[in-house]
Amino acid sequence: MVDRRFKPKKKPSAARNHVALLILLALLLVASFVMFYPPQEKIKQGLDVQGGLSVIMQATTPDNSAPSAENLEASRQIVERRVNLLGASEASVQVQGSDQLLVQIPGTVDQTQALDTIGQTGVLEFVNLADVSDQADVQTLQSGSLLTDQDINEMLAFETIDASQLDVALSGNRVPAGLYTSNSIDLGGSSSYTTYHRLALETGSYTPIFTGAAIVSVQLGRQSETSAYYSVDLTLNDTATQAFAEVTTELAPTKGKIAILLDGAIQSAPAVQDAITTGQVAITGDYDLDAANSLKTVLESGSLPITLTVINSQVIGPTLGQESLISGVLVAIIGLVLIAIYLIVFYRGIGVLTSLAVAIFALLYLGVLATLSYFGQFTLSLAGIAGIVLAIGVAADSSILVLERFKEEIRMGRSVRASSVTGVRHAIQTSIDADLVTLVSALALFFIAVGSTKGFGLTLALGVICDIVTMLLFKAPLIRLLAPHFISRYPGFWGVREDQQLAEAAGELNRGVAHG
Repeated sequence: MVDRRFKPKKKPSAARNHVALLILLALLLVASFVMFYPPQEKIKQGLDVQGGLSVIMQATTPDNSAPSAENLEASRQIVERRVNLLGASEASVQVQGSDQLLVQIPGTVDQTQALDTIGQTGVLEFVNLADVSDQADVQTLQSGSLLTDQDINEMLAFETIDASQLDVALSGNRVPAGLYTSNSIDLGGSSSYTTYHRLALETGSYTPIFTGAAIVSVQLGRQSETSAYYSVDLTLNDTATQAFAEVTTELAPTKGKIAILLDGAIQSAPAVQDAITTGQVAITGDYDLDAANSLKTVLESGSLPITLTVINSQVIGPTLGQESLISGVLVAIIGLVLIAIYLIVFYRGIGVLTSLAVAIFALLYLGVLATLSYFGQFTLSLAGIAGIVLAIGVAADSSILVLERFKEEIRMGRSVRASSVTGVRHAIQTSIDADLVTLVSALALFFIAVGSTKGFGLTLALGVICDIVTMLLFKAPLIRLLAPHFISRYPGFWGVREDQQLAEAAGELNRGVAHG
């Protein structure tokens, strides 16, 4: 007869729970390795580590009043888009004070191109030259001998002219983009002096056909099939397409010119050959690839609501940062090795397990940092390296505390198995209490402090969390799995025989006192 009585369901064994935790840890370690290897590529480095460009820009308004917070934030977002379009990774653009922007671009960058691009106001205008009231530069444009900014820059490079001959301020060692005209001044005799003037139109002297706000998309093209120069090709919205079609239809019979202005300066002034009704417009001006990309970046990101002027810029060399990085990594490795040697010498077999725990902590730690880097939430700085080194010390302290409490319970007369449960539990509770105090301090630094101190607080907080995870998923389950069979059978190898002998001696002494 079949026994149909209900039987109590067996509880899962403690060993099975410990194995499950170790399997979970193994999966986390595999994921961490995939995320962080190779670390030099997966963990993004900050400006102070890999070097780069640091720029402070002063914001001003046309009436010299203080810029509004809305305009400053809008400018920050536009500059950030421009920097990203330049191909820079992990750049940061921050509002500094009430009227400044701090731009930091890690990595190797073209300083001149970056400064030319991120600081341009970026107001693009197409103007019918026939409708301009101030004809001074228009007449020069129609009849004068014109030079491009590339021509001027080549003469500057060969020192055939100097900055005193220009009517514009140099950005680095380059003149701003646009068209220039030369004017030779007779000094008497056989000597003369040449000046170079950048063509621009006075504000209020014209009404644009359309502005950059009408641009739908921007692409790069060739100025012609055989040309070495590039064009910036625009697609206009419907309103601008209609307005441009009307103007070009009017100008085509007389080959009238349309000036393309960027921030008031004339970039080119092509003659209209045919009516342009498709909304496809090409900006040409003998642009090389870098210049065309720079203009494309400015047009794609939009125009700034305020004027930004570079008041300080410096290229931070990567040498010092890389030396500091190498030093920080070396210190971390030496610290891990010394901790491992100390644990093995003083704690023997259990020390080996704990050394392995520290290695696992390091692997998890790197995985977390790499994951945050992947999502753009972490950039390694020198302060962050200091936080990592301190976090290693916190992890080592926790490991030693667990070992000492485990051995102390054995000396108190408990069995190895019982000590692996109660001793490890009490040690982990104490370690977590201490870690939480450190965690609160680290998070306070991260949320309240500014600058590099935030990186220190973040790396320290992440290290504390990884230490807690390592204790719960590795130290506790592994010691409890090994205690009943391996540590109990081979106490000498695992470094607990002396503790057992002390417990036995204390027990005999107590029994002797009781009999006496």
